[in-house]
Amino acid sequence: MQRGHLPLACLACLLLMSTACTVGPQYQRPEVQVPTDYKESPPASFKAADGWKAAQPSDDVSRGQWWEVFQSPELNALEEQVDVSNQTLAVAEAQLRGARAAIGVAQAALFPTVTASASVIGARQSLNRPGATNPSSATRADYVLPLDASYEIDVWGRIRRNIEASTASAQASAADLETARLSIHAELAVDYFVLRGLDAQRQLLDFTITAFEKALELTINRYNAGIASQIEVLQARTQLENTRAQAIDLGVQRAQFEHAIAILLGRPPTGFSLPPASITVLPPAIPVGLPSELLERRPDIAAAERRMAVANAQIGIAQAAFYPTVTLRSLIGLESSSLTNLFSWPSALWSFGAAVVEIAFDGGRRQAVTEQARAAYDATVALYRQTVLTAFQGVEDTLSTLRILEEEAAQQAKAVQTADAALLLAINRYKGGITTYLEVIIVQSAALTAERVALDLLTRRMTATVLLIKALGGMWGISPT
Repeated sequence: MQRGHLPLACLACLLLMSTACTVGPQYQRPEVQVPTDYKESPPASFKAADGWKAAQPSDDVSRGQWWEVFQSPELNALEEQVDVSNQTLAVAEAQLRGARAAIGVAQAALFPTVTASASVIGARQSLNRPGATNPSSATRADYVLPLDASYEIDVWGRIRRNIEASTASAQASAADLETARLSIHAELAVDYFVLRGLDAQRQLLDFTITAFEKALELTINRYNAGIASQIEVLQARTQLENTRAQAIDLGVQRAQFEHAIAILLGRPPTGFSLPPASITVLPPAIPVGLPSELLERRPDIAAAERRMAVANAQIGIAQAAFYPTVTLRSLIGLESSSLTNLFSWPSALWSFGAAVVEIAFDGGRRQAVTEQARAAYDATVALYRQTVLTAFQGVEDTLSTLRILEEEAAQQAKAVQTADAALLLAINRYKGGITTYLEVIIVQSAALTAERVALDLLTRRMTATVLLIKALGGMWGISPT
């Protein structure tokens, strides 16, 4: 082989080596135990619902405006403001952009680093230096225009593993953004329904106060007529004032939830208010789907899985440190002692070379880093499996909650009906002079408690439905069949 072809041959060999191998384990998603069906059955209303079907989603598919299933225009208008103004989502979105930019940083290592510079050096040497015989060489100039390039050949896949890790990290950040978005939308819906439940309770108390005012007026008239005692008047007045106090106390909780909604919308509470209104819809039927779909729906599961891929790539990066680093360097440019002939061919200079660097001794540092990377990967595997288990628990919890609350609400409706009938009978007995007002008070309190419990159950069912949607990872492509 001719001497001039030797550098080209070496370069070709090194380039072939750059695609030779990638050290470290190849990533495979660990198996997790997935049940064939959920233990808790959905509520009866879910089973009997018509016009709904379970979609086949993936984590990267848009979840859509799942809150529209509640058919509340006011809630829809509030939810649409979250993605625009919520500051927590703004943080997650910025972190995602940073993670995607990190991919470009990692990919840049696949290309050579080229630096260009220009220098002018003037120097005067001592005429009295040893061996100085030519006075004209005492002062000289040096003009240099070099172009320096260096390139690390990715022989063992360290750079490729770094790109792999950065890509998986960006995907995990994207899943984190979806997790934050799902959580904040769900939190807004929960706060909204709790606030509306408080409004419904206030409406019930206001109606009860009106009824108690009429009862007090009736008792006073009976007292003036000598039919009722003064103690009955005081009992009626006490009951009325207690109910008024309960109605006022609801304002504390309502104000707090209204403030929380304002913060979720990225607005100061000072300039935000929601007019009172009550819940006018029942919990809708939600398509639960199969447990296996949960692994695709839940963005937090996707994030945990991507972080396993990051940790797996880190093992390869650690193992690549055991192998030598191969670097190519080249230099081309111009150098002259005069600007007049700087750009002439005799002023050209070039150099080309390769360096192989291997760590001879590091006191076990590389081995420790590798073991650390393996331990980190094992931790992400355990975290992934725990995330899956927690996700199944969330679905099971909300399914059982909805089923039990639906049964309790049906039973409570009977209690309300019975309490209303007892109240009507007690009032008629009191008007007829058969009983004292104490009986009316007892029955009125029981009726009010029964109705407040019924309203509380409706609020809990609405919020549990929201939590079920959140536990399922959102809803995709759900439409009437």
